[in-house]
Amino acid sequence: MMKRWPVMKRLLPLLTGLVLLLTACGREDLSTLNPQGPVAEKQFELMKLSIGIMTLVVIVVFAICIYVLIRFRRRKGDKAIPKQVEGNHKLEVIWTVIPIILLLILGVPTIQNVFGFAKDYSNDKDAVQVKVTAHQYWWEFEYTDYGITTAQDLIVPTGKKISFELVAADVKHSFWIPSIGGKMDTNPGSTNRMFLEFPKEGVFRGKCAELCGPSHALMEFKAKAVSPESFDRWVTAMKAPAVMPADAELAEKFTSQCLSCHAVGENGGNSAPNLTGIGSRETVAGILFNDEGGGIEQHLRDWITDPQKIKMGAMMPNADDAGLTPEEIEAIAKYLAEYTLEY
Repeated sequence: MMKRWPVMKRLLPLLTGLVLLLTACGREDLSTLNPQGPVAEKQFELMKLSIGIMTLVVIVVFAICIYVLIRFRRRKGDKAIPKQVEGNHKLEVIWTVIPIILLLILGVPTIQNVFGFAKDYSNDKDAVQVKVTAHQYWWEFEYTDYGITTAQDLIVPTGKKISFELVAADVKHSFWIPSIGGKMDTNPGSTNRMFLEFPKEGVFRGKCAELCGPSHALMEFKAKAVSPESFDRWVTAMKAPAVMPADAELAEKFTSQCLSCHAVGENGGNSAPNLTGIGSRETVAGILFNDEGGGIEQHLRDWITDPQKIKMGAMMPNADDAGLTPEEIEAIAKYLAEYTLEY
């Protein structure tokens, strides 16, 4: 017993860490165990089927092993050599046929669903086409049929197939909305396709599931499912003329310092997140929730002042490098916070 205790002392921290890790994986808003869409539900059913079969096999094997250990154990004083048996055709057939049956039970629905998940809706007129471009460390969403581009908040209508074209602008990333469906890699130089469905309204957290740099863990986005009517209103609002700062001096500064990379409406560049209607988004930088902390205006001030403090490695200069004064930071944050879309 004394010899086992040092081993247990080494194992306890590991077991504790695993418990904490599994607890974190079970968070409702980032869990595959709480499916909120048809794709995720089918994937969850396959998970339960495979786990059920594996559990059954483990129980049966251990039960037989325990029975054999007890039933055929060497009795006290028994020194005879057990009878040597060279195979049993009936048992060999049984332990060959049973695994085949279990593999068929698991394999048939798995193959059916895997091919179903791979269906291409890129030419479906009823599907919403979205080109997803992954950047370090943000997400760009281009609605190719509508001619609009946004970032960080993926707005989708309920009741429709959403067909995704997935690419990466720099390194390999992975697009994943755990409660809606499985992940798919985004690769530089090549395209992957997938589809998802959002049967009910709500906000669902998305993540990058591929280690892509120092701020990989902070590369989040939000998928916001709205009614078809709300989605149409959002599209109309996104296409409306851009709302620029009312103050001419601030507008000039914003144009020269921000729109060289960002865009609002059709104005500006496209190498950084589109800022159209940013005041309506769930977060700033994907991770600063606007219903928490100091709210969107404070989050914008913090982000503009020192983005590296929030997301290490982000491709954005801080306020000093951009030549922004505290007053200009305050004014730009206020303007962006009030730039909302009604839908």
